[in-house]
Amino acid sequence: MNTPESGGEPTDGDVLDVASINVGADERRSRHRWSRRAVALTTSGLLLLVLMAVAALLPVPYVRLSPGPTFNTIGTHDGTPLIKISGTPTFDVSGSLDMTTVSELGGPGGGLTMGQALVAWVDNAAAVVPRELIFPDDTTPEQVAKDNEVAFSTSQSDAVGAALTYLDRPVDTVVTVASVAAESPADNRLKPGDRVVALDGEAVRTPADVGRIVRSGPVGRTVVFTVARDGSRIDVPVVTASSGDDPSQPYVGVSVGTLYVAPFTIDFTLSDVGGPSAGLMFSLGIIDKLTPGQLNGGRDVAGTGTIAPNGAVGPIGGIRQKLVGARSAGAQLFLAPAANCAEVVGHVPDGLTVVGVKDLAAAVDALKAWTTGSTPLPGCG
Repeated sequence: MNTPESGGEPTDGDVLDVASINVGADERRSRHRWSRRAVALTTSGLLLLVLMAVAALLPVPYVRLSPGPTFNTIGTHDGTPLIKISGTPTFDVSGSLDMTTVSELGGPGGGLTMGQALVAWVDNAAAVVPRELIFPDDTTPEQVAKDNEVAFSTSQSDAVGAALTYLDRPVDTVVTVASVAAESPADNRLKPGDRVVALDGEAVRTPADVGRIVRSGPVGRTVVFTVARDGSRIDVPVVTASSGDDPSQPYVGVSVGTLYVAPFTIDFTLSDVGGPSAGLMFSLGIIDKLTPGQLNGGRDVAGTGTIAPNGAVGPIGGIRQKLVGARSAGAQLFLAPAANCAEVVGHVPDGLTVVGVKDLAAAVDALKAWTTGSTPLPGCG
């Protein structure tokens, strides 16, 4: 029999299924098109995932604020009392008077990625704010660390002054070096914490005395600082230079402040924490240890706020994050600066009572009212 393959003509018994051939070709073309489309979609999807992953890792000019750890000012940290008092009678304490903190990510050193910012935006316990609202553009990580260290040290000194003033107990004042500007005449000569006893033999009693004596002579003269450092008294000569703002004005590059010192020993052992917002809770911790009874009734209390030597309580940042951190640590009462109360409304965690206080006396009164139930507590949210 002749077949097309043998070169003969097809006979009636040799029927070619042309329709089937066409359908098969169409199916092959369709499968090919779908195959190319699937490859394109898969490739596009992978590229999108890669781009999203890269974008998530890109740094953004924002700062994430989240609840930080709490520290019990009447308790211990790493096995050591956070506030150590010796040389005067102290009394038993229990429960907690927690200072609260905020964890920051994305400061002058960067570190906050877009992915982390997006996660924080949907986290009710966190906040994302533009970096420039917290840190000036020219701030360095080193400067932030130094400023926080100085503020923390100052808050401890002011807490001593406020607590002893509240208790009507004597407190001494000492002029101390708060900070030393880099590459200034005093750099590597004077140190933060140096207690300034005299300049050029003249006794120093107030911070204003330092500026007055430095400016009393010409630019380029040597001023001798007599300071107490590490238990010794030493003389430190510093040659004045021209101030950048006024070339005729002598300057040495130090800022000085007042250190409040008790007639007995009060040591603060907490390190690696910065800022001024622990002042109120430091003051309450000192008062609780120096007085009979328990300010907190043996229960768990937390709070925040700057403290002035006269007892005034000032506002702080990150109040909402501190509320969350306090409640997570078990606090039942939170003492907040009265000036922060507007930010508290609608953001108080369940089980936490928040009281706004304007000064140290109000904070002590609020604790008494809370522990005894004698009077209504002033609300704050």
